[in-house]
Amino acid sequence: MATWGSRGLRGSALEEMINYTNEDYRSRNLALVQKVPTPITPINIDQQTRHITLAYFDQQSTVDYIGVVQGIPVCFDAKECQTDTFPLANVHEHQVRFMEDWEKQEGIAFILLYYTTRQEAYYLPFRDLKFFWDRMQNGGRKSFRLEEIDKNYKVNLKNGVYLHYLEALQLDLVGRE
Repeated sequence: MATWGSRGLRGSALEEMINYTNEDYRSRNLALVQKVPTPITPINIDQQTRHITLAYFDQQSTVDYIGVVQGIPVCFDAKECQTDTFPLANVHEHQVRFMEDWEKQEGIAFILLYYTTRQEAYYLPFRDLKFFWDRMQNGGRKSFRLEEIDKNYKVNLKNGVYLHYLEALQLDLVGRE
């Protein structure tokens, strides 16, 4: 069973940007996408602040976000990377299986990948993630580099917080036709 607490608020800035974006999309009736809560069992709670300081994950989570965009089911995970190389160890096999099953049901699955030092975000279509994953499974690299990502899927940052990923999703949809 994995523990929660030692990793702090890793990824929280990216999640805040995504949550802000999703709320904006909802308010404009463009999409309804919500964060999937990760079920945890609290072990230690600071009695003064009532904050959980140690917990265990109850089960493996699927992806970070699930929703619908103009009738199209979407699911995605948010990942951060500090260097130009993204380790595939940051994606779990059960997540890849879930995304693959999602796409078999005619949904769209992807990764929103944020390069923190560059302050750049990219939409990584599931088919690209699957290519990198299969390459690793067949004895190849256990990571992929920024230059391997299709730059057409760069997600624009607006006002420093707004991750407008629907433009990249539209490009992905056009590529599937």
